[in-house]
Amino acid sequence: MARTNDHLQLDPSLEGQLGLDTFEGKFDVKDFVGSLSEKLISQSKTSSGPFDPKPFIRTFELVVDRLISVRKDVQVKTEQLEKNVRVAEREYSGKMAELNKGFEAVGSSFATMESKLSEVGRTAVRIGEELESVHVERQRAQAAHNLIDFYNQFSRGETSRLDALRKEGKDGRHQVAVILRRLTTLAKEVDLPIAEKTRENIDKYCEKFEKDMLFLFDRYYRKGDPKMMHHCAQTLLDFNGGGSCVQVYVNQHDFFINKVKDHVDESDEMFGYSQFIAMYSQDSRWKTISHPDSSPPKTAPGLVQLFAEIRATMAQESQIVQAVFPNPSLVMQVFLQRVFAQSIQQYMEQLLSKGASSSELAYLRVLQLIHVETSTLVDDLKTHELPSMVASKSSMAGVEFRRSLTGAPSNMISATTTTVAAMLEAAMEELFVPYIESQKYLERESKNMAELYATLLANFSQYHARTQRERGKASVFDRMVDRLGAAAANTSAAGPTTSAQAAAAIMRFGGMRTDRAHDKAVEEPLREEDGLLSIDTAEKMLKWHAEAVGRSVELSAQNDVPKNTFILLRVLAEAIANSYLEVAIESALARIDSADPKVEPSLQAFTVIYSVDAISHLWQRYMNIAIFPLAAASVTTRREMSVFVNQTISRMEGAVNNLLQPIISWLTLQLSKQKRNDFKPRNDDQSFARVNTEPCITCCEVLEKVRDAVIQNISGKNREAFLTEIGISFHSLLLDHLRKFPVSATGGLMLAKDLKSYQDIIASFNIPPLVERFEFIRQLGNVFLVRPEILRSYITDKLPWAHRLFENQFNESSEADDGVADMSNKGLKDRFRMGRLSTMMKELESLKIGEGISMALPSGIASGFPVVGRS
Repeated sequence: MARTNDHLQLDPSLEGQLGLDTFEGKFDVKDFVGSLSEKLISQSKTSSGPFDPKPFIRTFELVVDRLISVRKDVQVKTEQLEKNVRVAEREYSGKMAELNKGFEAVGSSFATMESKLSEVGRTAVRIGEELESVHVERQRAQAAHNLIDFYNQFSRGETSRLDALRKEGKDGRHQVAVILRRLTTLAKEVDLPIAEKTRENIDKYCEKFEKDMLFLFDRYYRKGDPKMMHHCAQTLLDFNGGGSCVQVYVNQHDFFINKVKDHVDESDEMFGYSQFIAMYSQDSRWKTISHPDSSPPKTAPGLVQLFAEIRATMAQESQIVQAVFPNPSLVMQVFLQRVFAQSIQQYMEQLLSKGASSSELAYLRVLQLIHVETSTLVDDLKTHELPSMVASKSSMAGVEFRRSLTGAPSNMISATTTTVAAMLEAAMEELFVPYIESQKYLERESKNMAELYATLLANFSQYHARTQRERGKASVFDRMVDRLGAAAANTSAAGPTTSAQAAAAIMRFGGMRTDRAHDKAVEEPLREEDGLLSIDTAEKMLKWHAEAVGRSVELSAQNDVPKNTFILLRVLAEAIANSYLEVAIESALARIDSADPKVEPSLQAFTVIYSVDAISHLWQRYMNIAIFPLAAASVTTRREMSVFVNQTISRMEGAVNNLLQPIISWLTLQLSKQKRNDFKPRNDDQSFARVNTEPCITCCEVLEKVRDAVIQNISGKNREAFLTEIGISFHSLLLDHLRKFPVSATGGLMLAKDLKSYQDIIASFNIPPLVERFEFIRQLGNVFLVRPEILRSYITDKLPWAHRLFENQFNESSEADDGVADMSNKGLKDRFRMGRLSTMMKELESLKIGEGISMALPSGIASGFPVVGRS
């Protein structure tokens, strides 16, 4: 149905809401509809009748018509604007194309212009270079002309022009310095009849000029005028390198003047030295330093005072030198070299001379003290690093400066400037080179250690040497003396080794002589305590060694620390292992060997084992904590060090194990007393009355004593190893021993008692492998206590490892004739009532070695029991 609302008019209040501005910006449809119907809603609310939707419909229809009309208008305007935009775009594109062509033309013009300008610039540069070359050549020609003119004047003895130039002030003096330097060079090259006379005139004038400049420098130095001092130093630098100026400055410095004056005095009044003498010159003071048990000196008052003045002087001089000299770094190096070469070195020589006259230890301690203090001084002086010399007008000024100071030819001088830090490192190294180069220090350290150890062990060594001679067993001790003698005679192409020196010192101070020529008349009385091992003595040896290693680390180069530590370790091992522990062990073994073999061996030697065990643990702990870490930087040295220590420890362990042999020999002797019929008694009542056989009782008593002695004197894994060795050895003795005796039914009881006693005493060792070994022997002995009819079940239950072996023997009757089978079966049962252990032990020979017990026995074990009738 077509709309018929043309005659209707839209409410004027709504006309304003249907304009384009309403739909621009933020537009909300809900608000728009609400504003259109707001008035209609109010009118509807005032009406009393039912709701009439017609006003709303008419209004919305009119609004929709108006909005359609607005949309058409907008669309027309949009199309028009789009057409205008397209036209504008075409116009813009055309204008931009024209502009681009214009810019390209301008760019091309500028490129052409730039190319022409570059060509002009290159031409100008070439012209400038040629002009500069011409100017330089002109300057050279002018300088050469002036130089020749001055040379001619000197040939005639005229110096008025130079004298006038000198009076023009700073610039004039500087020019004169440059001219004279060039004239000196020229005079050496000219070869004319008048050249010699001219050269003499030039040299005399140069000498006079240098003296005048040095006089000016000295005058302004005394006045404290750094600006004029700098002018004189710069002029002399350009004249001949300035070395004479630096020497004047250094020589006239109060620091060195005081040191020369103190050194000239003949009363040991060198700076700081009098204070050091006041504290250390007395014999008691130097004896304290020389005593190995005293702590090394931490400071020397004179040395501290000297270094304190050096620090204060350098802090002041670094500012003065930087303000006065154009080459402050080189001047500072000259000053410091003089300090090290004169003040420090002279003082160091005095201290070391006094230390060497006191003792070797005092010398080494003083050397380390000086090295530590000097290292600290060097680190402090490195903070005074100064800038290097700025290049002067003359490129040879720095070279001439170095040449004038060192006296070296010009072609040998490097223009490279050394830093103050590098010079200090070199000066310190040169200061200590005479004392630590090659192996000088290490040889003295090794010699000192060897002498200290030899003095400490002198009474110990003499006691054991005398004890061996008195017992007539010198051969045991002689082996140690021969070993030390061979080590002392060991020399290399460079001389005796450190081990050789240590061995020689130990022999000398220990009173050992390879020719065995002992003068008993001069022997001093020795106490029993002199021959005992002491943990305190071992701790002293380790303490002294730790101090020596600390000195070695301080005085050695970083790369040499592992090697030098190994050398000092050899000296320690020579003393603590060869000359101390092994001597005590061999003496203990000699005492046992010299005893009557028919008498029970004394267990006094186990007290030696206790000390050896404790000292060995102490030494190994010291190695792990203090020595091995120092060799970490060298894998090869660390491995060699470990091998050496392990070999030393193994050699001592082997010596300790030799102490077992007398005990094993005694046990063997006691077992040999076993009577042939102990396990085949004739009188059963008397047999039952005995608890154990005599050899069993004696062996158990000895084993008990050994166990108590080992527990009391040995600890840790060494105790376990020692008891294990005893148990295994005794186990082997029993296997060989029991196979020799026949066993009857009554004797089997006695055998079981003995085996039970052996097992009980061994079980008290608390070593599981030994318990298993002796449990096997006891179970084997119980076979003779079992009735024949239950033997098979016993073997099955108690000895399952033997069940397979006996099963065929019990079932063999089923494989033979009845009559023969009955006899065989009866014989087999009778065999287990009485037999010999010989075959059984022979078959079990393979079981003596190994951790466990084999579960298989030879098949012939049953037939090995001989038939023995009852008595």
